[in-house]
Amino acid sequence: MISLENTRKALVLQGGGALGAYQAGVFEELAKHRLEPDWVAGVSIGAINAALIVGNPPERRVARLREFWDLVSGGLHALGPIWGERNATFHRFSAALSTVIGVEGFYRPRVLPPLAYPDGTDAARSIYDTSPLHETLKKLVDFDRINDGPTRLSLGAVNVRTGNSEYFDNRRQKIGPEHIMASGALPPAFPPVFVDGEPYWDGGIVSNTPLQYVLDNRERGNILIAQVDLFSARGGLPRNLTEVMTRQKDIQYSSRTRFNSDQAAERMRLKKALTRLIDRLPPEWKDDPEVRALSENCDESHIDIVHLIYHCRIELDSKDNEFSRSTLREHWQAGQHDVHRTIVHPDWLLKSSPDAGITVYDLAHHPPKVAVTG
Repeated sequence: MISLENTRKALVLQGGGALGAYQAGVFEELAKHRLEPDWVAGVSIGAINAALIVGNPPERRVARLREFWDLVSGGLHALGPIWGERNATFHRFSAALSTVIGVEGFYRPRVLPPLAYPDGTDAARSIYDTSPLHETLKKLVDFDRINDGPTRLSLGAVNVRTGNSEYFDNRRQKIGPEHIMASGALPPAFPPVFVDGEPYWDGGIVSNTPLQYVLDNRERGNILIAQVDLFSARGGLPRNLTEVMTRQKDIQYSSRTRFNSDQAAERMRLKKALTRLIDRLPPEWKDDPEVRALSENCDESHIDIVHLIYHCRIELDSKDNEFSRSTLREHWQAGQHDVHRTIVHPDWLLKSSPDAGITVYDLAHHPPKVAVTG
């Protein structure tokens, strides 16, 4: 196994509502193995988990994550199925409960339907009021630590006016509750959130993963990226309308990890070819400003991407809106289990190369895969 002593570590968190408890389990297990990240990037529920991690000292991060997930699975959501083992009927009932009464500490339904409110108001543009989340974030997240601490935080959102994906980054701006809420403002359920006078919606509308942002904005040097996906890109042919809706959501919100890593590997191959070409130039040419600029851009570091994908025991199109405590605990435990299986696997970081390139590991499920590119 390669040494991680001089390797930066990034945690990349996809959006996915209630499925985000899986990410909390992933983080707890990573922390147990002393693999806490230097950089956390998130979209939607991934942005909330990211803020809970970066906005707390290391010794309190897991406790804060647990406090949040216990809060949103409280009240009626804490009750287990009265008819015995959890099944599809229970899941549908629990998701319907979230729709009707909201989720404690997260969102609540408005008194009247949107059409009853004046145009241009938040109430006219959304079904739910997200002010409970604002209070939860102020209670559980230390924003001074986010903005002054050593861990980088990046949050993906979409500018409603331009339709462009944008990232809020504590290396470039001061982060507040509004930046986190903007990343998770999924329409039409939630209203747009204004940041510096501009309206933002959930970043998952354009891209549900910050992986490309991390690849494009990383510093020089080797990096280990834990890419945590809540929707699987791969799946079977649906047999009925319910499965069609579930599969459609999985495809829509799944990460393009393979595409992103292939693109990054191609750029690395070009940089390596450019480095070899520069090395062959006469010494006097190497002092040319344009040649120096090209040489400085030829980063020959290595990227390891550890892919962790959550697979639900009960697959329904409402799985991201099912906040029962028993289900969220199952998500959390699955995250712990997948990280453990990855780290104890014989191929864990063994096939990584010291040369520039990308190695993608998917070791938590059968069959395990390791892909080396670049």
